[in-house]
Amino acid sequence: MSKFFKVLIVMPCFIIAISTLTTLAIAADKEAIKPKGERMTIKVLIVASNYGVWGEELQAPWDILKKAGFEVTLATPRGKKPLPFQISVDPDFVDPIQKYNVNPPEVCKRTKDLVDGREWENTIKIDDAKIADYDAIVITGGPGVTLDVNGRKHIHDMLLEASREGKICAALCYGVGSLVFTRDPENNYRSIIYGKKITAHPRAWDFHDEMGYSSLYGITADNQPANLVTPGFVYPLQDLAIDAVGPKGKVIFAEDASRSNPSVVYDHPFITGCSVESSIAFANKVVEALKNKKR
Repeated sequence: MSKFFKVLIVMPCFIIAISTLTTLAIAADKEAIKPKGERMTIKVLIVASNYGVWGEELQAPWDILKKAGFEVTLATPRGKKPLPFQISVDPDFVDPIQKYNVNPPEVCKRTKDLVDGREWENTIKIDDAKIADYDAIVITGGPGVTLDVNGRKHIHDMLLEASREGKICAALCYGVGSLVFTRDPENNYRSIIYGKKITAHPRAWDFHDEMGYSSLYGITADNQPANLVTPGFVYPLQDLAIDAVGPKGKVIFAEDASRSNPSVVYDHPFITGCSVESSIAFANKVVEALKNKKR
């Protein structure tokens, strides 16, 4: 065979080999740049009460975080679907202190659809969740969290671990109590929000009349409410939050907060939202923080 034909045969093989090696090198380079253990999908753990949530304070974070493309897992103390207070899905409900209709009709309908549908059926137990599996933890609000979420040890363990690792720890309305009660043994058992700036449900908005926890939307035979009554909210969150942040921290108690003027504070790694009127802004801030963190 002539040298000319040998060259014709060898050259294509050489080109293919070089092309293959280049492709493998690029792939290896990308893999080297990618941090070890990094997940492509942002995963968020949303925590809610089984003693009663405030509809929009769960619905808004759920819908907004899912719309952002995040993988969202819902967790409750009993692993049962979280149920909203009836008044929180009633468009005619008027807040007795603020004197206005706090529940938009479309929010009420969407929350009921979530309860009646299947999206919340795969709820897990809080105690089965591992913060290592998630990029963020979001504690939603409602009077029920004061009873079965905020004082829960596993919640404290997850928040402490997440905050030490710089993961987003977000809490809305009375869910902020979970941050207040999470203590750091390496910092003289001060709250994890010691020295931080946060917002919290203002004292002026606290309910003081007897509050029942049995009137929830979506009750079924195997998902029953708590048959108890408390003298209004279980504790004044604003006062406890002021103590928790200490003299170098700050609590914004935004009595003028509204849908057009929401109160949300981000002091890394903590994101806090005032109350129901700030639910959408709170969820949007979580999305913004997580997307910026991934860049």
